[in-house]
Amino acid sequence: MEDSEKKAPSVIDRYFTRWYKTDLKGKACEDHCILQHSNRYVIFLIVLCKSHPILQNGRKIKNINYQISDGCSRLKNKVSGKSKRGGQFLTEFAPLCRITCTDEQEYTIFSCIRGRFLEVNEAILNKLDLLSEKPSTEGYIAVILPKFEESKSITEGLLTREQYEEVLTKRNQQEEPC
Repeated sequence: MEDSEKKAPSVIDRYFTRWYKTDLKGKACEDHCILQHSNRYVIFLIVLCKSHPILQNGRKIKNINYQISDGCSRLKNKVSGKSKRGGQFLTEFAPLCRITCTDEQEYTIFSCIRGRFLEVNEAILNKLDLLSEKPSTEGYIAVILPKFEESKSITEGLLTREQYEEVLTKRNQQEEPC
């Protein structure tokens, strides 16, 4: 292939670094991908990994619920100003939303990182298929802004793309992969 025929990298590949968290809360294959923007503010997008059960076997999404508890709805999160005041502070295992598939299986999606919750992707509420059709672009779940000084320590607890691919390879070699 000549240089002129090479495909240009996607916006995600160009401006984001992919990090991974596998088997969240001990649930096999419930993998999340965290996209770290290359800007100096270190914005992270939370998306589903290609290996997540929601994206397997032609599964369809019935509902996405950002109501975490009686007193906490991620949809009501309002931030303002340069320092993003008012944003809910999340720990790495804070639930972002619950996704129910048409087969009635329910999955909780977690923040995976500590930081200030900036916004949910309301577009996926209007078009549920975005989550499965374009999970790492228009189908992102939420935007989180960690403290700048914590961004390096946050990524130390995550897997790189290569490490994630190794996890997938090991799973595929098992008698009963996900």
